[in-house]
Amino acid sequence: MVVFTSAFYAGSLFEHDPLQAQLLVDEFMESIEGIDGLGIFTHNLSLSLPMFIPGFGVAWGIFSGISTGYILSAIITLNPEVAISPLELLFLSPFGLLEITAYSLAGSRSFLLVYKMIQKVSIRPDARIVATEVGIVAGLLFAGGIIEYYMIEMAREAGIF
Repeated sequence: MVVFTSAFYAGSLFEHDPLQAQLLVDEFMESIEGIDGLGIFTHNLSLSLPMFIPGFGVAWGIFSGISTGYILSAIITLNPEVAISPLELLFLSPFGLLEITAYSLAGSRSFLLVYKMIQKVSIRPDARIVATEVGIVAGLLFAGGIIEYYMIEMAREAGIF
């Protein structure tokens, strides 16, 4: 959780010029045009599943955190009246809590599998645990996707997007 949060925060510290921020936000808005809660879930699940891969998952989680923070910093650049810090969004929004929990579970499993491999301990017995954790991550991200969709719709109605 600390690793993902740190990467997310580092990405959110990036300062954009308004033109660059507008281009990024326009691209982001185009990519989520017509997306619903199920689409958000599918997107977030596709980000989280590689995080279970031993070793690669940790690096992927860091990249995902930085990328998410980077886009959020562009949105904040264009909407300075939105007085919420990136970490507040991550830890105080219902979908943020669900997503950080899911990503942390996936990334930590990646680390634990690498640790076992370094210790020369078989990871075969972990297959059932990993399958259970994938199910938990999917459930968390499904709930988070539905909540995030409704919060995005409320932000659109408020004129933030």
